Amino acid sequence: MGLHDNYAKLLLKIFEFCQKKIEKAQRRREEDSETEEEIIHSNNSVISREILSPDASEGGDIQENEGQKEFHLDDVYDFIKKGVEAVIEDEVTMRFAAEELPAWNLLTRTNRNYQYISFGVTLTWGVGFFLRYVILLPLRLSITVIGVLWLLMFTFVVGSIPDCRFKRWLYWYGSILCFRIFSCACSAIVTYHNRENRAVNGGICVANHTSPIDVVILANDNNYALVGQSHGGFLGLLQRGLGRATSHIWFERSEAKDRELVQRRLREHVQDKTKLPILIFPEGTCINNTSVMMFKKGSFEVGGIIYPVAIKYDARFSDAFWDSSKQSYMQYLGMMLSSWALFCDVWYLPPMTQRSDEDAAAFAKRVKAEIAKKGGLVDLMWDGQLKRSKAKPELMHQQQKEYSKRLKVE
Repeated sequence: MGLHDNYAKLLLKIFEFCQKKIEKAQRRREEDSETEEEIIHSNNSVISREILSPDASEGGDIQENEGQKEFHLDDVYDFIKKGVEAVIEDEVTMRFAAEELPAWNLLTRTNRNYQYISFGVTLTWGVGFFLRYVILLPLRLSITVIGVLWLLMFTFVVGSIPDCRFKRWLYWYGSILCFRIFSCACSAIVTYHNRENRAVNGGICVANHTSPIDVVILANDNNYALVGQSHGGFLGLLQRGLGRATSHIWFERSEAKDRELVQRRLREHVQDKTKLPILIFPEGTCINNTSVMMFKKGSFEVGGIIYPVAIKYDARFSDAFWDSSKQSYMQYLGMMLSSWALFCDVWYLPPMTQRSDEDAAAFAKRVKAEIAKKGGLVDLMWDGQLKRSKAKPELMHQQQKEYSKRLKVE
């Protein structure tokens, strides 16, 4: 870890040097104009506001007016204010785009023509570009090819062996080696906390979701049976290879029959203590690692012990978020292989079980809150599927219901 720490410190010093140059150049540009005061928030938001959440009872400032007996125009002010704030910048859609960085990290995809600010910045950026694309990228690409070939050969061999203790032993060590090769390919530097809380056979591991690399990060340290959306292309090739060796579950999100089948297979899986723990990302989509969005309750209806995991990437060195609506996986992979490194922290939280007085939805919400708290992420109640579809009518009806509580009309 000493070498990794020194590498990170060196990069941060370089980023700081370039940032000072950029700020100095910007100050020179503003000397001839009046300086405007700016309020800079730690979350890089445009405005300070309180967005209406689906659960308005937790939202804070909209309270039921017990003494109100008739309609007044100012009853709608809070809702109008929050609506305008949401139009300007809401707390949901900003989670489906790459996180804004407080300082440029010398990556081409995050710049704003900063490399032309001064000769020093241009030279530093050029050296970094050469290092990442001429030295690191070919090396990492070669390691990735080795990892893919190993996965395909290893899963073919394991898949041809009848189910027995030797097969499970072989898969355990072969899988760990495979994912560690993939981890080396993107220069992943991972710190695992509280490893005694890792999931065991028959359990369900749930984690926040940023990209498919989450699987690589977690499978470095443990074996899992994966549950996820079926993919084509390169990801589909890896899924088919893994599916030959052990009992992973792939499904089509849009197929109702697939969802029913997944529920049944999950129940059967957790009842068999010889099978690997299940790894699920209940958000159902990739979020930019600044927040945790609504967990689907289906993962919490099958029973068993839940092993929560919080994953937090350091965005200063690379952007681990996969925006699948704008990038193919190969484009994303190229972006990751040409980054500085992938620094990541993983926290294994104590196992959790459903209480007798809570349903699956409440249990999912409690687990999500613990993950968000441990990872330093924003806990949002919104459904991550808003990334792909319009808001459900139920959400609008819920806001109407909250508004009606303020009108105690007899």
